[in-house]
Amino acid sequence: MSTHLKKTLSPLLLWGLGVGYVISGMYFGWNLGLEKGGTYGMAIATFIITIMYVCFTFSYSELACAIPKAGGGFDYANRAFGKDLGFITGLAQIIEFVFAPPAIAFAIGAYLNLSFPQVPILPTAIIAYLLFTALNVIGVKIAATFELFITILAVGELILFFGVTIPHFSVENFTQNPSINGWEGVFAAIPFAIWFFLGIEGVANVAEESINPQKDITKGFGSAMITLVALCVMVFVAAIGVGGWEKIVYKADGALSDSPLPMAMGMAVSTDSLMYHLLIGVGLFGLIASFHGLILAGGRATMEFGKIDFAPRFLGKVHSLFLTPANALIVNMLLGIAALLTGKTTEIITVSVFGALTLYVLSMMSLLKLRKSEPDLARPFVVPFYPFLPVIALIIGVLSLMAMSYYNQTLALWYFGVLAVGFVSFKLFHKFDETIVED
Repeated sequence: MSTHLKKTLSPLLLWGLGVGYVISGMYFGWNLGLEKGGTYGMAIATFIITIMYVCFTFSYSELACAIPKAGGGFDYANRAFGKDLGFITGLAQIIEFVFAPPAIAFAIGAYLNLSFPQVPILPTAIIAYLLFTALNVIGVKIAATFELFITILAVGELILFFGVTIPHFSVENFTQNPSINGWEGVFAAIPFAIWFFLGIEGVANVAEESINPQKDITKGFGSAMITLVALCVMVFVAAIGVGGWEKIVYKADGALSDSPLPMAMGMAVSTDSLMYHLLIGVGLFGLIASFHGLILAGGRATMEFGKIDFAPRFLGKVHSLFLTPANALIVNMLLGIAALLTGKTTEIITVSVFGALTLYVLSMMSLLKLRKSEPDLARPFVVPFYPFLPVIALIIGVLSLMAMSYYNQTLALWYFGVLAVGFVSFKLFHKFDETIVED
């Protein structure tokens, strides 16, 4: 049986996947950064992070084309630096994929609650988790063409949101209380700026399935990043400009909001209007696309860990009937629901971003190392302007990780503590396993 994936992905489908995995970040989550830095603080953080993602995505694509394995980042680090850093990279990737879906599930509940106040947010989020995990266990997956379809709908709705709200834009509203906490606010807003683009690296993992990696990755990734940057600017300017940043961060009762776009739209049109309900309806497609995709990717990453004995072996087993990573999916779901029950979207997003940044930093280090240690490695796609792009992504990633650790010290202790405990367990497990093999 062939171990190679079929090459079927065109630049258009790669664009659909790239935008689809990420687009939920345009609908919610980013607004929480405004509470940290205000309009200007969040804008500066977003500008810096956008540069990082542009550099990172093209650099990561080189790794994905040269080492096209499902494990993604931990395969690259494992080849460049060995099992130890490979394990840490892979565990960070799993943390990203495990903690991102609960935040999206909460947003799904929040969006439905806006149209149907009788629908409770938390139970709805848990039901969404159970439903989409079950679909993945059974083997029902959204094909790239369907991802493309719902992504086009979600992009179209964001453009419609911009068209409806921008006539109500006011410079006075946009610049109202624009900078809070100074540069500290900029650094504190970083995880929410990252949420705009978090998850796009998943597209590089399908590089093997692109028809012509050198050309298709450039076109697909490039067009996806251009689209996402444009949508990011449009959403940021229009949502804040309608009534000021505080109106899309705080609910009437003072609680933080997981639905900034409907709040902004509600200031431009009646909440009973077709436009308002269309935003919520189509917005759910965008949230579901990202939610389902991250669950699928998370299950695959966890399963790969189990298959190569980097985690308990039962996680690497596939279901005898459905031939899906059922164990990994169920464990990821239980962890996600546990995170949901905390009710702390801000903290959940931050933990996911910790995992993502660790993955980005170690992946860029792997790229630089492999260029020296394996100069003859076949690279169907080569990052342009080497070494500037990976070095820029690495520097911003390290600085962002340091800033996040400083401004989220308790969460940083928990995150790095989990990495440390996991690493110690990994070393003990592998030592024990190798002894058995030798005997």
